Amino acid sequence: MISRRIALLGLIVALAATLLTACGGGERRQVIQNKGSDTLVNVAQAWAEAYQSVNPSVVVAVSGGGSGTGIAALINGTVDIANSSRAIKAKELKLAEDNGQDPLQHVVGYDALAVFLHADNPLEEISIEQLVGIYGEGGEVTRWTDLGVEVPGCQGQEIVVVSRQNNSGTYAYFRGAVLGSRDFRLGTRDMHGSKDVVDLVEKTPCAIGYSGLAYSTDHVKMACVAEETGGPCTSPSVETAVDGSYPIARPLFMYTNGEPTGIVGEYLNWIKSAEGQCIILNKGYAPASAVDCG
Repeated sequence: MISRRIALLGLIVALAATLLTACGGGERRQVIQNKGSDTLVNVAQAWAEAYQSVNPSVVVAVSGGGSGTGIAALINGTVDIANSSRAIKAKELKLAEDNGQDPLQHVVGYDALAVFLHADNPLEEISIEQLVGIYGEGGEVTRWTDLGVEVPGCQGQEIVVVSRQNNSGTYAYFRGAVLGSRDFRLGTRDMHGSKDVVDLVEKTPCAIGYSGLAYSTDHVKMACVAEETGGPCTSPSVETAVDGSYPIARPLFMYTNGEPTGIVGEYLNWIKSAEGQCIILNKGYAPASAVDCG
């Protein structure tokens, strides 16, 4: 009986060694836990995949869930890098400090927060004031006819207001940059992810939604946004996000617990390098610094 157990144990050890060799050439892989912003999740996955050829001994495990989720994980010490499409809040910073964490902000790119309309919507431009009237608590813009247009296929012309869940950095940034001191109106359709917003607008003639520029498709329209009603408007693009001329442009962040060292520091340095910044540019975001991607 004992000899059988020893033989079985030997078989298990041999099998484990074989699996480790197959997965990492005999070397144990190191894992970087990276979590947070839904806006950044696609480019974060692209970075993680590309980094495999840079350092095959490092695996970057990427998950979304929203900026608030990523920052909460950093506060709790369960991730190495938190992705966020908004700056960390004062109360989150206090919680982190109370928990022995020291969040350090890294700007890894810029994004234009686009206002999406159904492809058949004749509206070409919209102002911040009009967006407040649509999205803000107590806003009086409830029908497309209030903006001087009629949308084909939109029964009653009542605007379907599409937003994000409140743990989203995109939600928080839109509220601060567009609504200011106002809260969102009741009755918005709050979507879990950026892609979900665009998909719903594509299928709903009455809808309006906001999401990152990188989630735009040929099946929806992006409005030209003006600071003031009747004033000049600017279309969302990588270029207008970089130069700041688009009214709803924002930086994109990664947060670490203090100055990153070891494999986390090496990974962030690579993300900020020309190779990493060309990846974020190819994903539809503006790079954090000027790069020549050929």
